[in-house]
Amino acid sequence: MKILVTGGAGFIGGNFVHYMLKNHPEDDIVNLDLLTYAGNLETLKGVEKMPNYAFVKGDISDRKLVFDLFKKEKFDIVINFAAESHVDRSIVNPEAFVITNVLGTTTLLDAAREYGIKRYHQVSTDEVYGDLPLERQDLFFTEKTPIHTSSPYSSSKASADLFALSYYRTYKLPVSVSRCSNNYGPYHFPEKLIPLIIIRALANETLPVYGRGDNVRDWLHVEDHCHAIDLIMRSGQPGEVYNVGGHNERTNLDVVKTILKTLDRPESLIRYVKDRPGHDRRYAIDASKLEKQLGWEAKYAFDEGIIQTIQWYIDHKNWWGNIISGEYRQYFKKQYGKNL
Repeated sequence: MKILVTGGAGFIGGNFVHYMLKNHPEDDIVNLDLLTYAGNLETLKGVEKMPNYAFVKGDISDRKLVFDLFKKEKFDIVINFAAESHVDRSIVNPEAFVITNVLGTTTLLDAAREYGIKRYHQVSTDEVYGDLPLERQDLFFTEKTPIHTSSPYSSSKASADLFALSYYRTYKLPVSVSRCSNNYGPYHFPEKLIPLIIIRALANETLPVYGRGDNVRDWLHVEDHCHAIDLIMRSGQPGEVYNVGGHNERTNLDVVKTILKTLDRPESLIRYVKDRPGHDRRYAIDASKLEKQLGWEAKYAFDEGIIQTIQWYIDHKNWWGNIISGEYRQYFKKQYGKNL
């Protein structure tokens, strides 16, 4: 099959490209990415010369570019990872999230309908459900939990989900949606919690923690997420939503302390900072639908996965060092030339 992966130079998309080329060498992968601040082609150095992989620089909201690409490549499957995804940035500039996450999604959906795509999969987030009270540990997000967004980011993702599902109902486009909990693992952009804490702890720098650090997240290893998407796009039912969770709930403070303990750094590095506006209290995913219907199960327990992730960052200082210095932004020009 020929598969379009949008946002394939980002964290989850980049890991998905690696996963697919390793596990499905019979498939052809085209990676469409605009290379905004979080897109990093150095993530894909190891696969860029493979004959069944191609990179295209472009914006998913550029209608002409998208339609021309679909016409040329004749894709079988589209997996849409491309998104503005940082909550803090959405609070500062909501419009950018509407353009990419909503307009970009509808552009892809229109192209998928025009060119007869066999499956369009929308990668979403558990943040569309809002949050759960800390004191109700018995409550979990299911696919039937009402959408109740808290930030411009989650609102834009919820809108994209609804557009995707409406294209199934209105146009019979074979659409599926997955909503995942917080991902962690290799190639995670350094502004996010886990890589930020790892990198700053390695340098013995202070570690910012929002509020009291008691916000709870369910952590999902990115490889487990990639496996879930692979199953859904091949065997999931059109028109369905599938939750993907790691069964690994931790407070943010617990995550920070685990990293400090693993790196043998003192907890005195922790600095509590003013909480984020509208900060969700707790996320917890019920992934039983995915487990029962498609046979998926998480491979990584958090205690194992976080140690492997920390070691990856220790072993790949050049990768995140180039991001911190800004040099990663030059890789495209060096590799592909200024005229592309």
